Amino acid sequence: MAGSTNNTKSNGKTGGTGKEQSSTTRKETVTKAAPVIKSEGRVGSFRTLAERIASGEQIVPPRQLSGLDRRNHVRSTLREDHQTRIEERSAGARDKFKKLAGSRFSFFRGTALLFYRDMVGSDAHMPTVLALGDVHPENFGVMPNKEGVPIFSVNDFDEAVYAPFTWDIKRGAVGFWVGAQEEGDLSRKQRRKIIRHFVNGYLDAMTDFAENETEKKDAFQRNNSPKVIKRLFDEAWEERKDWLWSDYLEPTGRGFRADDELEPVSSQKEKFQKAIDKLAKDNGIDVTHRVGELKVKDVCIRHGQGTASLGLPRYYVLLEGPSKNATDDIIIEFKRARTSALEGLTPPTEFNAGTEADRIAHGQAVQLAHGDVFYGAIEIEGTSFMTRERAPFRDDIDLDELSKKTWRKYAYVCGQALAQAHALSDDLGRVDYDVEPSIVSACQPRELFIEDILRFTVETADRLKTDHIDFIEDFKTGAFDSIDFVYR
Repeated sequence: MAGSTNNTKSNGKTGGTGKEQSSTTRKETVTKAAPVIKSEGRVGSFRTLAERIASGEQIVPPRQLSGLDRRNHVRSTLREDHQTRIEERSAGARDKFKKLAGSRFSFFRGTALLFYRDMVGSDAHMPTVLALGDVHPENFGVMPNKEGVPIFSVNDFDEAVYAPFTWDIKRGAVGFWVGAQEEGDLSRKQRRKIIRHFVNGYLDAMTDFAENETEKKDAFQRNNSPKVIKRLFDEAWEERKDWLWSDYLEPTGRGFRADDELEPVSSQKEKFQKAIDKLAKDNGIDVTHRVGELKVKDVCIRHGQGTASLGLPRYYVLLEGPSKNATDDIIIEFKRARTSALEGLTPPTEFNAGTEADRIAHGQAVQLAHGDVFYGAIEIEGTSFMTRERAPFRDDIDLDELSKKTWRKYAYVCGQALAQAHALSDDLGRVDYDVEPSIVSACQPRELFIEDILRFTVETADRLKTDHIDFIEDFKTGAFDSIDFVYR
């Protein structure tokens, strides 16, 4: 594509909508005949586009592009979204692109910015909630609550932002559609039933919350979960001692082992001890019965984790447990925070979740009532990290093990869990009106609402199929070895 090179860095500046940001704007001269001039990127134009669409103007959004125009849009968006990783020649960047090329479901999961630019400014008439931002069947799972007890709920808050509630439902519906096709090999008719169960689970739960106001009490635990989730609780459970020694510790138990996934960096213990101390202070953590003095035993870099965040810095911090015999240690994850893929694309709203790690921590605090006390935001040497506990039972479902019937049941439960997260937006979040009855009213007539979600899902999944085919061809020809920049 004209305007790219393998050897020259971009002079563009990304921010807001693009998740990886350059700290400065650089001016370079390639030749006297072709000067490289300052480029502001496409972030500002997309923010303006969101405002114009939300105001009712008739504008062609990128989802209506076709042919080479659409292909160039996909290519530029992915380059922008991974600018830092591409510029730094990160091994994780190429690993991520290989993963995206490997399956359409991975491509869907790893290209949230592309998905939301297609939705730019839409659904401005719908009630606002603190949206999860990246709903799909693998972003629900079992995790620890504030007491370390396993619960089932939404489990990824990296994209959390205030947005119309329909944005989460639409991304979730497409996620279930693509996941059921690739992981379950299910027909379109079967997938339509799954989407119906997902949306009905959401609407049934939201109606119940509107009537009974139980959203702060209704966390799924093993004793009150349907069979499909009880099975997940049982499969996820592992004794902490066995988990630590089989997956993380070196033979003496004094620190992390070294392998392809774990790279010990014990020299950074002091730096992360300060971060843990600050996290404990900021969060008011009082779990001495679980981690004693919050002493850092070791630190490692975790390689190859995640899909959207693959290639970004991620650390595991080992805290010594009360027994001091490496059987009850705790692992805290530090993952570099990114700008939300929804930033600048949603209809204008007065509600603000904050920026980077603070925004992610706010999302967890609101959407996961009584959740992990180690979920928080920490800045280390100028870089923003989100934190959370890794636990023996932190797990999500194996989609390829679901039968046709359990796919529908699982989708229904996930719809319920998403409704609970949204319903907390006016209890613990910054929404200043009664969310539940507003959403129930906005979804009437119910059958029309569900059919519209299905129509959106089918159209988006068909477009995703074409985008993925074009992406694979572009990747093979080196389109993502460089980033976009402007010559003149």
